[in-house]
Amino acid sequence: MGKPGTFEILLFYLTCFLFPLYLLALSPNYYSVRITAALFLVIFLFSCKKESFTTSADAFLSAETDTLHFDTVFTSTGSVTQRFIIFNENSKGIHISTIQLKGGISSPFKINAMGVPGPVISSIDVADNDSLYVFVSVSINPTAANLPFVVRDSIEVWSNGNKKVIHLEAYGRNAHFFRSKIITGDETWNNDLPYVILGALEIKENAKLTINEGCQIYLHADAPVIVNGTLNVSGKKFDSTKVVFTGDRLDEPFSDYPASWPGIYFNPSSKNNIINYAVIKNAYQAVVVQNPSLNANPKLTIAETIIDNAYDVGLLGINTKITGQNLLISNCDKNLVLVNGGNYQFTHCTVASYSNGFMVHEEPVLLLSDYLESSQNHLDVLFRNCIFWGEEGIVETEIRIEKKGSPSIKFDNVIWKVKENPVTPTGNSFNQDPLFDSINVERNFYDFHLQESSKGINNGGNTSITLDLDGKPRPVGLPDLGCYERN
Repeated sequence: MGKPGTFEILLFYLTCFLFPLYLLALSPNYYSVRITAALFLVIFLFSCKKESFTTSADAFLSAETDTLHFDTVFTSTGSVTQRFIIFNENSKGIHISTIQLKGGISSPFKINAMGVPGPVISSIDVADNDSLYVFVSVSINPTAANLPFVVRDSIEVWSNGNKKVIHLEAYGRNAHFFRSKIITGDETWNNDLPYVILGALEIKENAKLTINEGCQIYLHADAPVIVNGTLNVSGKKFDSTKVVFTGDRLDEPFSDYPASWPGIYFNPSSKNNIINYAVIKNAYQAVVVQNPSLNANPKLTIAETIIDNAYDVGLLGINTKITGQNLLISNCDKNLVLVNGGNYQFTHCTVASYSNGFMVHEEPVLLLSDYLESSQNHLDVLFRNCIFWGEEGIVETEIRIEKKGSPSIKFDNVIWKVKENPVTPTGNSFNQDPLFDSINVERNFYDFHLQESSKGINNGGNTSITLDLDGKPRPVGLPDLGCYERN
């Protein structure tokens, strides 16, 4: 109850005091009048009691949830309403100064409390040991091209200088939505709808997930792909048939943020993993492969794949076995890192980095080491027909080799940016700009095809690889260096 006004106080005063005196004058029964007066006095004290509020910063409000999920999948424009409760568990009332929807009037969410609509609701009192309902609705048009698959906003509740945040999360477009998805057997994903992963996607030991051509996998910031069993990615050469792994925020400016999702992690029990024609971008650590293979096959065979814009590392191998061909690993903080030994073969790969609006190129694009902390294992690695390059004037040597033992490291027909050759190469080697087709840092545009005058043209050694990253044929005898063939 609010503070009584002057008129209300005067009315109660007349009712509780003057009216009993009037009854006393009219009635000969003195005790009856006393009882009546006492009753009126009790009513007045309880009715006119000034409600007690606290302004202490130690008096907090609580809420029944910190995140409100709208799990309805929108296949056409629609609206859904939910509510949450704010609790005051204190012995005194609390004054809420504002309940504010942070996205404002442009947000797809709407709020209402005590019949008052948002986006800003001011001056609401919550009595001691009382509660307040806040209603939230969301209207989604799933055909909006720039709408993310998961639409988010938040509500801030301010009281006594304290802020309580309620996060809002709704599905914005039609897709397969999985929250903390666990693969326990053999499962296949097809490209009928995109896949949105909230929480981890885990493939259990001895289980297998096959992802067919054209699938688009959008992962939330808390959603790593954890492979304890087997992952088989089967994309095809066209953009529409490649398999894409990226973050679930498609709206600007978030669509190109590195570290939008954790990455793909192949754990020690994992085996026989294959990735063909995939795009893996905007991760924290895009691909991490740990421990030796459990059989004669590589732990990961990765081909015709782009790994781009990883915040920490593009491809990290830790004492494992990886075979890669026609790979483009670009613009990561550390592009290719192979440590603590292992067995690796990379053919027709382009590993290159340039500073951009998200990251500064400060680390070599390739790091090789036969040890990691106190562990040391033999390193056997072969690079054939590859390019290792970075932005001019920042990193002098784009290949760093750290060793405690006697690793076997071979470079056969390469373009590399080095101050001094780290090892003696075989075949052709060129320490000069590969002349990529187009690099425009300001526009965040990178085309790593080779210009006609590039030293990478027709200077590769013969291999069994007959196609390039675009699916174009490679000639027998004198292929180009790197992941793209110019023909």
